[in-house]
Parts: sequence; C-alpha cells; structure tokens
Amino acid sequence: MKKIKYILIFFLTFISCKAQETPKVFSEAALNDTFLNLDGSSIPFKTILDANKGKTIVVDIWASWCGDCIKGMPKVKALQKQYKDAEYVFLSLDKTQDAWKKGIEKYEVKGQHYFMESGWKGPFGEFVHLDWIPRYMVIDKKGNIKLFKAIEADDKKITSILK
Repeated sequence: MKKIKYILIFFLTFISCKAQETPKVFSEAALNDTFLNLDGSSIPFKTILDANKGKTIVVDIWASWCGDCIKGMPKVKALQKQYKDAEYVFLSLDKTQDAWKKGIEKYEVKGQHYFMESGWKGPFGEFVHLDWIPRYMVIDKKGNIKLFKAIEADDKKITSILK
C-alpha cells in the first residue's frame, strides 16, 4: 500500500509540473516595449514587427562591447549572404547610443537597427529571458516566434527555418 501511495504522489507531481513552454507569440509588454531607431525616434517593438509583416525576420540581440557578438558577426554576414530574403533586425544593448552607432559602422552591420532603451531587464528583455548575448531569434512571416533562442548565428535551427 505504501508503494502505491508513493507512485501516486510521483505521478501527480509529474503531471502537475508542466515544463515551461517556449512562447510562440510575443507578450503585450514585449510588443509595447520601445526601442530607438537610428534617427532617435522611439518605436514600439510591435511596429518593428508590423513593418516586416510577410517576411521572415532574424533578430540579433547584440552590443559592440560584446566579444562573442563581434566574433559571431562573420557568421551573421554569411547567413545574410545565403538567406537574402530574410530581414535582419539588430537590437543593441550598447551602453550609449553613440557606442551603438559607432559599432554599426565599425563592424559594418547591415540590416535594421534599434537601440534597446529598456535594456536587459525591460519588458522585451524579461520576455525573452535575456541572459546572454549574442542572442538570435527567428520570427515567421505572420509574426510568430519560430525560434526562441540560439546563441550562434550558424545554429542549425536557424538555417533549417530559413530554408
């Protein structure tokens, strides 16, 4: 009888502990988080997605001070060369807008550029559980999240979605 009780407790614990699912859509808070574009205007993330509706989007969260981000740029450029139909959206965690703009120029980063005003702990950063950069995401043509997290631009999950 005692064995059955433990098995029952284990079973109930197992079925009640649902693993955290990977989000397929952005939260309202993430969609409403604001970013700065290159001319200094504030823009909600949902407007960035709307501007790219009907296109596959590769999101690259990076910073010019991040060694792993800079080391990964050749992989990003190779991805851009191979998958020209995708849009590449770069979200910067640089400490200043000046450093961000200089980084874009210095590393010849091609794509759409936005500065993350709210940083790591803002609504967008919290939603994506931002704990490391570079961080890559892939958004499909309807605005759904197809890949929530990759830390290498040559991750096979990215290329399989872009094919």
